[in-house]
Amino acid sequence: MIFRFPDIGEGLEEGTIHEIYVKEGQAVKAGDLLVSMETDKVTADIPSPRTGIVLKIFGKPGDVIHVGEPLAEIKVEGEDDVLSAAEMASGHLLEEDEGIEDEVAGVVGTLESAGAEGVLPASEEKTAARHAPLPASAEQEYFPSGRKVFATPHVRSIAREMGIDIRKINGTGPGGRITREDLEKVAVSSSPAEKTWMAQLWDADDVSYEPLTQLRKTIARNMLNSKHNAAHVTVIEEVEISELIAIREKYKAKYAERNAKLTYLPFIVKATVLALKQHRIMNAQMDLENNRMIYKNQYNIGIAMDTPEGLVVPVIRNADKLSLFEIAQQISNFAAKARERKLTLDDMKGGTFTISNFGSISGIFGTPVINYPQVGILGVGRIVEQPVVKNHKVEVGNVLGLSLSVDHRVVDGGDTARFLKQITDHLADPISLMMD
Repeated sequence: MIFRFPDIGEGLEEGTIHEIYVKEGQAVKAGDLLVSMETDKVTADIPSPRTGIVLKIFGKPGDVIHVGEPLAEIKVEGEDDVLSAAEMASGHLLEEDEGIEDEVAGVVGTLESAGAEGVLPASEEKTAARHAPLPASAEQEYFPSGRKVFATPHVRSIAREMGIDIRKINGTGPGGRITREDLEKVAVSSSPAEKTWMAQLWDADDVSYEPLTQLRKTIARNMLNSKHNAAHVTVIEEVEISELIAIREKYKAKYAERNAKLTYLPFIVKATVLALKQHRIMNAQMDLENNRMIYKNQYNIGIAMDTPEGLVVPVIRNADKLSLFEIAQQISNFAAKARERKLTLDDMKGGTFTISNFGSISGIFGTPVINYPQVGILGVGRIVEQPVVKNHKVEVGNVLGLSLSVDHRVVDGGDTARFLKQITDHLADPISLMMD
């Protein structure tokens, strides 16, 4: 059977092979892990749907595989090569005899767990075997010879700029897909126009090339989406937090004994939730298509975390119902999972407001980008020891910088200022976090 990269949810269209756990010829059981796939949001382990022998793994680490494309070929004892329900998930099959696309209805193809159900009954094997999947993101052209050309829109665009006829190229990508590297190889000994295009590239000795990761592509797409769809405005404020520092110093050892790291972030999460309860517009979302506002009844706080691979935002759900210790514990657990690349899609769903603690590395103030379609994000800066005025006297204080970015289509200046002031009031007087 040919097992194809399944739709694992959240609208993901492709993944990059991160690690291969099996070898060709290896026996596997249903549920044994085949490969680790880096998707737009997480790195997910893909299990074998059946027990059998691995005949082939389609691709190598670093290769991009689209949903519905072959991932592994598994020889199942007593069965011919048939298609699983999971591999039919894309819903589009090519009828090779007629050269047209058919809709395959009534097949549930999402792989929800190890041991995905169902191969086609024997009476349908011959029909299924005559079909080949259409790559989800590839454009296709058909010619009288019956030859199919697979290439992404981006590659086709480059080929047009270079004046290359992709019908004359044998693709080296998965499933015969034509890649940019294929075009560059052709251009080395091609026409002057093609060489002119190639000359625009850097010399090989001047630069190093690395493929974009799925996570980096997602970050880029989400940032542009936010900037294009929200009217960003940022308000900054300082707050003196010497009392908060004293409380943290007093209790951090006790938290450590219970396997939770007490940073300043749990206090900030608590203060933010209390402010959100008083300013529901900050916990909302604009729905222009239906001419309405959506006010969230849950307080799910996304925590932006830095990892070697890029930014991830796990979500503390129902933060209003959690104690300071429970919030600290969740942040510690998320940090560990982020470092080990073990965050799941569920860990990052459902956020209603986001906090970005860039000050833990560097930076006093910033202009954080809203996690669209949310309407606000709080940037937490570095704590700076500086002179402050208390009771008409100049003293040494500990000042924390906060940067609040909001969608000005939704949130007015007055609401923004009042929301930020409530947060700073709580942080300046941390006992108030317990009193509310």
